[in-house]
Amino acid sequence: MKRSDDVRPRQEPTGTATAFGTFGELLQGVLPEDGGDFLVTLPVARWSMATFRQDPRAAAITVRPVHKKKALRLVRLIVEEEHRPVRGELALSSVIPEGKGLASSSADLVATARAVAKALGTPMPPARIERLLARIEPTDGVLYPGIVAFHHRRVRLRAVLGSLPAMTVVGIDEGGAVDTVAYNRIPKSFSTAQGYEYARLLDRLTDAIPRHDLAEVGRVATRSALMNQPHRYKRSLEPMLEICREVGGLGVAVGHSGTTLGLLLDSRDPSCTRQATEAARACAELAGGIAVYRTLSFPGVRAPTTEPLLPV
Repeated sequence: MKRSDDVRPRQEPTGTATAFGTFGELLQGVLPEDGGDFLVTLPVARWSMATFRQDPRAAAITVRPVHKKKALRLVRLIVEEEHRPVRGELALSSVIPEGKGLASSSADLVATARAVAKALGTPMPPARIERLLARIEPTDGVLYPGIVAFHHRRVRLRAVLGSLPAMTVVGIDEGGAVDTVAYNRIPKSFSTAQGYEYARLLDRLTDAIPRHDLAEVGRVATRSALMNQPHRYKRSLEPMLEICREVGGLGVAVGHSGTTLGLLLDSRDPSCTRQATEAARACAELAGGIAVYRTLSFPGVRAPTTEPLLPV
């Protein structure tokens, strides 16, 4: 007979998952002929981690930190779909700054969906995550590996564009924070000509990414940053472009709906360390906080063959 002191507490089902953030976007705008708002992701090595632990003794579902209310709402939506009583705690931990245009909220939500699914033993394919997140807020495409074109307001994948060799991003933050939901409610007027230019830029990225043409990627990112100025002005953009020219960088990427700007460098270049050091020194005169990021590569991700948006 087993002694009572040999009985160990039952471990409740727990799920843990992660999702990466982005450094703004390589491209963000609107496509012509009702193609809709879209963005192209730039994944970086910063993550959000979610752990969901079921606890039948708990009074309800709770979240830590308590201000992560969108993640709490997502847990409740998943539980409603599962049609079973679930209680427990969601714990979120992230190294992605909030309100800066680095996809912190999207990473929290994607990590949450995956963690809850693991704890409940239920499937959570990307299509289900898209459908759930569409009920909460506009969302970045961080639920997909690689660089993707994503309709962030519709929360729907447009295309997988592929993967790039690692880049170093010397980033600055102009300060403050942006509420993505509120920002996306603001009407933004784009002319027909701008719509067609965004389509051409997307075609250029679609061609450049599978060829690992980082110079072309940098040019497209820079043009997108400039086109975004009327919508979310960055006072440091022109000085950043000058620093980019001085150090021989690829271009400048921005958080189109955030406060960050980053100088892109080819990590494979033997002079990358020198370039990054010089860029960081120069950028320190523009903003107080300098951070260096590394973009993520996804060797197994390949872009499917697609037709260009506009005639060549």
